[in-house]
Amino acid sequence: MQAQDIQVILNSNISKELKNIAEKVQNEQRITFDEGVFLYEKGELGYLGVLANHIREKKNGNYVFFNRNFHIEPTNICVFDCKFCSYSRLLKNKDSEAAWELSEEQILDLVRGYNGKPVTEVHIVGGVHPKMGLMYFANLIKKVKEIRPDIHVKAFTAVELEYMCRKAKVSFEEGLRILKEHGQDSLPGGGAEIFHPDIRTKICEDKCTGDEWLEIHETAHKLGMPSNATMLYGHIEKFEHRVDHMNRLRELQDRSKGFNTFIPLKFRNKGNQMSHIKESSVIEDLRNYAVSRIYMDNFNHVKAYWPMIGRTTAQLSLAFGVDDIDGTIDDSTKIYTMAGSEEQNPSLTTQQLVEMIKQVGRHPIERDTVYNTITDFQNYDFSKETAAV
Repeated sequence: MQAQDIQVILNSNISKELKNIAEKVQNEQRITFDEGVFLYEKGELGYLGVLANHIREKKNGNYVFFNRNFHIEPTNICVFDCKFCSYSRLLKNKDSEAAWELSEEQILDLVRGYNGKPVTEVHIVGGVHPKMGLMYFANLIKKVKEIRPDIHVKAFTAVELEYMCRKAKVSFEEGLRILKEHGQDSLPGGGAEIFHPDIRTKICEDKCTGDEWLEIHETAHKLGMPSNATMLYGHIEKFEHRVDHMNRLRELQDRSKGFNTFIPLKFRNKGNQMSHIKESSVIEDLRNYAVSRIYMDNFNHVKAYWPMIGRTTAQLSLAFGVDDIDGTIDDSTKIYTMAGSEEQNPSLTTQQLVEMIKQVGRHPIERDTVYNTITDFQNYDFSKETAAV
């Protein structure tokens, strides 16, 4: 069916450039930077969907992956002033009603709250707080693992890590090695935003550079710590900035092969310094997922965060290159809701998530953080469970 779909495109009345790209996809050849920009400029939604779905199904069949996870956000107090951020509160505003700073015991109590529940991952990210340094977090991770030795700790954006290492006066490699020795397993993909300095200096000038973000992730990969990668789109960037961003990630993946998944993140304009910028449409969101899937040929997975874009758009994205919709979340993050996401209570039971995937004819697979299959839910009988967590 996939080959037939592409053949229809090749036999249709479209430009030579679009046909050349379709032929490359059919032959599993890499598209160029200029072709990536051209897809954004000239690729219609249906065309992009056919190519992206072809790649998606070639890599992952009809599977849609998710995991049972929860988030811990130690604080939203932050030394950095990102213009697009609705979540953080500057250090000088730490007494604001919207600011929080959890104690170590409060954090560990959150972990204890999942005892006996089949979660496989804890995702720890937050604001960059000067009191919470490298050894504070290293010891915290050690205590998390003492409570749940089996859980995968995915923690700290490159922005947090750059600050931790700088304050501790250690290299990125030394800092990451300390965290790994204390039990950290992988890195999330946050903080990437847009790498190009023309954009980065306007939206998040005071935090780590794009080059530093890439260096931290490459260092983690060398230490055997996989990571994710993100891109914040739909604000002041142009198409060439998106492709430049993806190209740098693609080049790093060629070298390290350490990225698990690529996650395009939609800019939301509620409650931040860029609220005057109109958000991208659902059509543009789907086009962006599709171009991402076509361009990022050496990434095995493309993920859509359902809490950020909403359940309906997440379902639609599964026909435009996406094969992962994150996890159950369990209402344990405020990052999306504070930015005005579609989901104001981001929590789904496993059964709800499975049904959401099946509704669009896809095959739900619970995975661990590095995409090993835990449970095939295609024919799973939830009546055997006392509660679907």
